[in-house]
Amino acid sequence: MSETAYSPSHPCRFDQVPRWDGTTDVIVIGFGIAGACAALEASSAGAAVTIFEVAAASGGSSALSGGEIYLGGNGGTPVQQQNGFTDSTEDFYTYLMMAGGPGADAARVRLYADSALAHYHWLVEQGVPFKGTYVAEKVVEPLTDDTLVWSGSEAAWPFCEKAKPAPRGHAAQMKGMGAGKIIMEKLAARVAACNVAVEYNARALALIADAANRVHGVVVRIDGVTRFYRARKGVILCAGGFICNIEMVRRYAPDAERVTQIPVSAGNDDGSGIRMGMSVGAAAVHMDEYMVVKPFFPPECLVKGIFVNVYGQRFINEDAYHGRVARYILRQPEGKAWLLLDNAIFARPTLFPNVEVAAVGDTWAEIENELGLPVGELVHTVDSYNRHAEQGVDPLLHKTAKWLKPLVEAPFAAISYCENDYPAAGFTLGGLATLPTGQVLDPAGGLIPGLYAAGRTTCGLPSWGEGYSSGMSLGDASFFGRQAGIHVAKSAPTDISDK
Repeated sequence: MSETAYSPSHPCRFDQVPRWDGTTDVIVIGFGIAGACAALEASSAGAAVTIFEVAAASGGSSALSGGEIYLGGNGGTPVQQQNGFTDSTEDFYTYLMMAGGPGADAARVRLYADSALAHYHWLVEQGVPFKGTYVAEKVVEPLTDDTLVWSGSEAAWPFCEKAKPAPRGHAAQMKGMGAGKIIMEKLAARVAACNVAVEYNARALALIADAANRVHGVVVRIDGVTRFYRARKGVILCAGGFICNIEMVRRYAPDAERVTQIPVSAGNDDGSGIRMGMSVGAAAVHMDEYMVVKPFFPPECLVKGIFVNVYGQRFINEDAYHGRVARYILRQPEGKAWLLLDNAIFARPTLFPNVEVAAVGDTWAEIENELGLPVGELVHTVDSYNRHAEQGVDPLLHKTAKWLKPLVEAPFAAISYCENDYPAAGFTLGGLATLPTGQVLDPAGGLIPGLYAAGRTTCGLPSWGEGYSSGMSLGDASFFGRQAGIHVAKSAPTDISDK
């Protein structure tokens, strides 16, 4: 087979390997948070590990994240308890199951809920810094170096009715946004200290598998040269999602094409890990799901406004997680929605201060007319909302009383969150089906021998865009990356002798 013929969509068969350029126990594809944690655990268990990273440095999309890790349960982490919050494992489990939506993996959620406190301590042992202070305001991620934030819909309907709310976003200590780079710096240092071999600028081209689809290694291109590496125990795919692969997005998650203009990615979420798994018979699940961001706060006063669509009707409780609100906005007719504010709470969103103010008026009828909405509909919506807000209730959409305020102080305004005025960003949530151990499954639920996966290459805890909470991706990737590393290190070597 020529060097240009290797593809993630087709395995290189074991009997076609021309030579072995290297052999190790465990191969990890990708050096983001999932790959780092998988390598650390496999190495700690005594396995020889090699990481192949397509970029010139470690970090991946994890290093560009807000650095929030979703943790709780067992009475609360030290950070939660220090700030007066208790968090039962059952409340944590219930919230995660609700947030996972129709596709929530109960076994995965159960293990994570039971083990999240121990995972917190493990992260601290690796050097991840948590200052331990609490941010009470509603923020996307802390701009200060504080740690504990409300990073989801915990205190919003319908989640708060089933699980006692608690803040669970644990941000690494760093002033300013993007604390994911601190986490990756600490984990990369630990990987180096464990003498894990790392090859950068190394693109995985294809899995190496025998006729029974047992995985034995990987074909990698390093510095323009195609090489063949053997994994005695297994290969762990931690290569990210597929938001940067427009063909995969159109095939599996066509609605997510609306967020491909601003992919939440370091640029290498091309779906290659998922395609490699599928090439040896792996199942891919919830491939249509994606997370979207279109932050409308901070400042948190904007949460007291109300969203309306082209019919002048509300459609979401505005105190929900900003990603959940964004999904509902994208679902509206023509992708159009406006945030209605009165003079008392008017502000521009901090993260998108140039957003268009689509209408200003002294009455809601003027706003309705400027937006070209059906006569009387917006006026009726605001009148009804104000009447109930005065009573501290929202019988239509159950917005929490804390965020209810009649919109009565003129002048009034409508900020545009329409698709053309406020672009959305996002990433995919679907991926390979795995056990909590990281073992990759085929469509019948059988194992793909020698193959593991973690992070966005899999469909993990965050499996439903409407339930996503900040920190779930890093929490899922780090914890289940660890599980994959632990399990593969204990596995028996492949049973085909070296060539």
